[in-house]
Amino acid sequence: METYVWIFVFLLIMLALQRENNKKQIAVRHLLQSRRSKKEKQQMVELAKQFIGKECILYTLNNQVNGTITEVSDGAVVLENGNTREIVNLDYIIRIREYPRNKNGKKKSLVLD
Repeated sequence: METYVWIFVFLLIMLALQRENNKKQIAVRHLLQSRRSKKEKQQMVELAKQFIGKECILYTLNNQVNGTITEVSDGAVVLENGNTREIVNLDYIIRIREYPRNKNGKKKSLVLD
């Protein structure tokens, strides 16, 4: 009898994980289907250019990337973090945020969003 309970709990957990995965897939599909128009892309590029030279956190669909924004082009943002350079597609960026600092001007060690 106890085995049935464990199987039921396992199936519930698997169902919850599957739903979370489906939400990500739906978000990606929606983003790809509703590509931004040229006007919207140009607005996003102009807004992202405000952060050039600042240390920022870029939020994408399933992760976040931090670094100093060095260049913004029509379709991508170039980030530098130490010795590494990363290029992030502008279509997948959801949010750009300047890295938070405390009252003394030091970077916060923990950023909660």
